[in-house]
Amino acid sequence: MTATATKMPKNKKKKKKNKSLRKGWRTASTSDIHELYELSVQEPEAEVDLTDQVWEEQRGRLATSIREDFCGTAIASMSWVKRRRANTAIAVDLSAEVMDWGKKKVAERLNASQAKQLTFVQDNVLTVETEPVDSVLAMNFSYFLFRTRKELKHYFTRVHHALKDDGLFLLDAYGGSDSFLEMEEDRDLDGFTYIWDQAYYNPISGDVTNHIHFKFPDGTRIDKAFSYHWRLWTLPEIQELLKEAGFRTVHVYWEGTDEDGEGDNEWTISTRGEACEGWIAYIVAGK
Repeated sequence: MTATATKMPKNKKKKKKNKSLRKGWRTASTSDIHELYELSVQEPEAEVDLTDQVWEEQRGRLATSIREDFCGTAIASMSWVKRRRANTAIAVDLSAEVMDWGKKKVAERLNASQAKQLTFVQDNVLTVETEPVDSVLAMNFSYFLFRTRKELKHYFTRVHHALKDDGLFLLDAYGGSDSFLEMEEDRDLDGFTYIWDQAYYNPISGDVTNHIHFKFPDGTRIDKAFSYHWRLWTLPEIQELLKEAGFRTVHVYWEGTDEDGEGDNEWTISTRGEACEGWIAYIVAGK
């Protein structure tokens, strides 16, 4: 089983406010799918904020070293090294194409000192060997590509091995009643529309097939810009496998809501979640 960078939307529970559309600014032929992905799916600053939060809460200090598994364009790793001078990041992905795209962005996103704090490693997360780090991050649900308990436990065991003695593993999960439906959801962004397509779900195996499409003001589209063939893992299964892999503590961070019932981006340890149509949660496992 190999592993590469396939990721999905972070904002399943709440939609971002639409930015002003500049008609004609983007078309299918002039757009880069990796740029569109970053704009529509990723929130690297929020992931760095969360990493700082859980380290202060659980370890009483800030982490300095991370490994970003399934890193894709490595935008989260870049945000990490920009946060503090002492921070270092190892960005791991199996895909040479997406990693090369990220490397080309280093010069415009990082200064010379920050670039030295970031290391790219093209390798399989199941076999890669790296220096021990404070935290491993597996965000955007990419580990869902492991579709059996044996495979997922093996990955979690490898992460456990990669952490320092007091290390923390941060990962996320999604769910809710809408997650089990074959449906589409779209979101208008700056000059394009992002479409999340839950094309297939098998309730017997838990297998899902999801796609990301992009639509533009001139009527052109990029269909199946990204496709994912996953197992829809549940929070109890993930927590159980983390403990079986050797993690001593496993906590679920659940998002609070504002007065309108929308997510407020405040994450706290919880043992009770809301049975809503769609939710995002973070899991933090301590070595």
